[in-house]
Parts: sequence; structure tokens; C-alpha cells
Amino acid sequence: MSQHDEPTALSRREMLKRTGGLLGLGTVAACAPGAVQRPEATSRSRRIAGPMVGYGTYRETAIWLQLDGPGEVWFEAWPEARPADRVRSEVVEVDPQRSFTAVARLMRLEPGTRYQYEAFVDGRRVELPFGCSFVTQALWEWRTNPPEFKVAFGSCAYINEEQYDRPGQGYGGEYEIFGSVAREQADLMLWLGDNVYFREVDWESADGLAYRYTHSRRTPELQPLLASTHHIATWDDHDYGPNDASWSYPFKEAALDAFATFWANPSYGFSDTPGVFTRFVWGDAEFFMLDDRYYRAHRQTPDDDTKPLLGEAQLAWLLDGLTASTATFKVIVSGSQVVNNSSDQEVWARYAKERAELYAGLEKRKVTGLLFLSGDRHMSELLKLERPGSYPLYDYTSSPLTSGPYDGRWDKENPLRVEGTLVTSRRNYGVLKFAGVKGDRRIVLECRGVDGSLLWEQTLTQQQLGVVPKP
Repeated sequence: MSQHDEPTALSRREMLKRTGGLLGLGTVAACAPGAVQRPEATSRSRRIAGPMVGYGTYRETAIWLQLDGPGEVWFEAWPEARPADRVRSEVVEVDPQRSFTAVARLMRLEPGTRYQYEAFVDGRRVELPFGCSFVTQALWEWRTNPPEFKVAFGSCAYINEEQYDRPGQGYGGEYEIFGSVAREQADLMLWLGDNVYFREVDWESADGLAYRYTHSRRTPELQPLLASTHHIATWDDHDYGPNDASWSYPFKEAALDAFATFWANPSYGFSDTPGVFTRFVWGDAEFFMLDDRYYRAHRQTPDDDTKPLLGEAQLAWLLDGLTASTATFKVIVSGSQVVNNSSDQEVWARYAKERAELYAGLEKRKVTGLLFLSGDRHMSELLKLERPGSYPLYDYTSSPLTSGPYDGRWDKENPLRVEGTLVTSRRNYGVLKFAGVKGDRRIVLECRGVDGSLLWEQTLTQQQLGVVPKP
């Protein structure tokens, strides 16, 4: 595909047609953090996971729910200050072909409004031990300063299952981190990959992939977070296939179907370029969620001019989208670290051709306001790549949420690391706070521990990211 082609984003309805019914369609709403209890102890419904708030715009929000068998699902939402003004989604019938999941859309909502919502299964309201709410995006353009908003993010969420885990101590733990993220009351949660961990018993069948998603998604500690903010995700190797899986993974289409069944993203690739990549705007930031697996050559492949990471079409999509974006900040989300030159792991440095094309494209197109978010490494750090004649490129790696943390023994020295930002041997999550008036915007980058305590903080202004205020 040339850079001048303009393919149409693969919508949820188009994905439904392509996957033979693995997705639920409907109409939507949102939730708030609360006490963690097992759903079955407080509800007579057949819900086993969710609700989870998916993508959200000024006037539309998607909500996901999973049952333990066939049924009909809908959602009702109302402005927090006006409980009588209810909006109802269409009814979604769930079935085994899509793992008994439903995705419904609440439409014709009001911008900049907090909504409460409820789920209904077979005509009965689902009783939940936590509140459900979401906020629609504020309509600020041509009216006010850009809004202040908060984005939480993380990667590497391993949920133990002793029967199928490798022998020894469980690799996952400290699931209470999900409660800490929920208490952030962020507008949006980004999942950077390895959001579930497929096991040997999972990755050789479509049913195995769906089973692993179901097992992880029903984690009790996770439910209040799912219900209380919007969630957008990309993947990395462990929620795509085996460790270090590449384009040759034989069940890649089934993996894409499973991903689209269990996440409510705004879109999934293009009709002629499958994948999980998508883009969306929130406030004065635009987010580019990359697919670093579907087209990726294995990392041990000799690095030459034919070795792909994103693939030609996705890289062209990314550069063209960055060029067209009018957002103050452009946030690129990748499962793998982009600017790291010191690691022998699955970093972009092993794909020199595509990374060089990305860097050259950013320079030639004069893309400003750029920040990378990445996961995978089971440690966290902020890297800074200086560029002569231009602003630095920052890559904030956040990992792990609940997987085993890495002690950093081979990563102690990295000339690109911002001093004081290396976090090893402990689980953590990231936060971005967008603030300031128009022309003087900033992003506060935070790294927080399992209990929500602040581990480090850095501030990037729009001027530091090359964004010159317009007169």
C-alpha cells in the first residue's frame, strides 16, 4: 500500500462480518470504583465479567459484558445530575460464537458529562457491589482551553491458574494494583500489551485463546476498574500467541478475533490490512495504538531491508496520521520499546530499517508533540533520545502490572535513561496528566506502585516537545 492510499478503518460491524460473529453489537454507558467482592456473591444474574467501558467520544460510549451462557443484554445510562434522563442501548443477544460477550453502544449522550449506568440481563437489572460510571469527552474546540484529563496505563497482567501454570511459585500477584488504578479515577485506561498471558494449553486453538481471556477477565479485583473508566488496548506477544510470537504464528487470525471479542476498541486495522492498530482523540491529544505482532518478523531474523515490524501499510498509516493530526500531543503506544538502543530484547532497534524510516518520517514531516508509551520489559523507565536540530523523543515504559517484576540486572546502564526513573523488582503502573492553558500545555508523567504511592514524576511541556504556541 502506498502512503497515498486511504483505506477505510475496519469498523466493529465489518469485523463482525469478517470474524463470523465473534463480536457483539449494540448501544452503551459507564462506572466508578468500589469495594472488591466476587460477582457471584452479590448478583443473581449470570454475569461473569464486566461491565467494561470501552471507547468513548463526545456523544457515544461502548460497554462490554460477558455472561456464562446465552442471554439478552442491554445497558441504561443517565447523567449523574439528572437521573430521570435515561438513555438505553439496543438489546444484544449473546451466543457461544463470541464467548457469550456483548458490546453495546450508548448514543446521543451529552458531551462533558458524567454518566451512571446499569446492565440488564434477560430483563433483570444486574446487582453489582461497585458503582458504574463514565465521562463523555468535553466539547472544547473553538470554545475554551483544552480540558485537563488523566490517562492511566500499564502492561503485563498475569493472572495465576495453578492447574495450567508452570511448576513453582505463581508468576502473578498483587492484584490489588487494579484497585489502586481504579482509585485514580482516570478518564481513560490504556493497556499496552501482554494484557493476558496465553499458556501452552491455550495458544494452539481458538477456544484456548478465548478460555484464557475469560479466566483473566473475571478476576474479582479487576471488576471495579473495568466498570469505572474507558479502556483501549493493544497487544504484545503474550496476548497474541507464544513468547516472542511473530507473523508466522499459525493462529494469528484467531488471536485477532479473540482480541476484538474481549476489547471494545473504536476500530481494528483496515479491511485489507488486518490488525489491532487504531487511533483516537482525547482532549488535545491523539493516541496511535500500534500492532507490533501481526506483521512482525521474529527478532532472531537477520536485520536487513526486508525485516518488518509494523509492515509497510501500518507504518504509512502511522506517518500519515501523525502528519494530519492537529492535536497538541501525539502519543504512540507500542508493545515494545522504541528508542532503546541498549537492550537485546524485543526492542525496535532490532528492526533498524523501519525504525529509521519512522525517525526520518518524523523529521521530514516536522511532527511535534510526540511521546511514546511502551510495555513488555517487566520494569519501568523513561528514556530520552536527543535529536540534533529537533526536540528529544521520550519513551515511557510501564511494566509490569501483576506479572513477575524484573530485577534489571542487565539494564542498569542505559545512556538514554532519565535519571531517577528506573523501577525494577516491583509492580507498578503509569499515569499521564494533561493540563495547562492553550499554548502552554504540559504532561505530567507519573510512575506509581501497587498501593498507588508515587515512585517518580517528570513534567514535559509542549515547548519541550517542539510545539510552538500559535499567535
